Amino acid sequence: MSGALSTTLQSHGWWLASRASGLVAFALITVSVGIGLAMAGKVMRRPGLSKKLMRIHEHAALAGLIAIGVHAATLLGDAWLNPGVAGVTVPFAMGYKTFFTGLGVIGAYLAAALGLSYYVRKRIGTRFWRKAHRATVVVYVLGLVHALGAGTDASAVWFRWWVILTAPVLGGLFVYRLLGRRKPHPAAARREIPRPSNRVIEEAA
Repeated sequence: MSGALSTTLQSHGWWLASRASGLVAFALITVSVGIGLAMAGKVMRRPGLSKKLMRIHEHAALAGLIAIGVHAATLLGDAWLNPGVAGVTVPFAMGYKTFFTGLGVIGAYLAAALGLSYYVRKRIGTRFWRKAHRATVVVYVLGLVHALGAGTDASAVWFRWWVILTAPVLGGLFVYRLLGRRKPHPAAARREIPRPSNRVIEEAA
């Protein structure tokens, strides 16, 4: 039994490591994006909760980036896939399921750019950073399409249930955020209401 396990690890070890790190990365990105949408939409407003959620959001994003890096690096050791450096760094350069793996590479770059931009937001401008950070939901969508199209576990029941349970939640939070942005702030709405002039008041009297 131990001999068979050793042989399996030797021949498929890199593939198993890449598979596991990819799943971990997708789970962490899902959590990070979900918390980010909840905070942006101000769904949870309990005192002291925002700081805790922000820490979880940040740590999940960083851990997700590390898992993405491990996912790409371990693919290089897969003798069957043999993607080469270009295959894991250049979008649509890998021969295996080119479209879906290409989307995964793009998602990885976007995740890195948006995640690490948090630490330079003062240099690039907080307002610009906030607008750019809205694209984090695109990272989730790209990761989901990549996992469904190129992932080995895409047909697994547990993975399908994970998507079924989390995708509608993130979709609902995203829509709620969009609707919340369109709704004017009460103070702004009051400022927009035209006040009657003195002449109108006199005529009404």
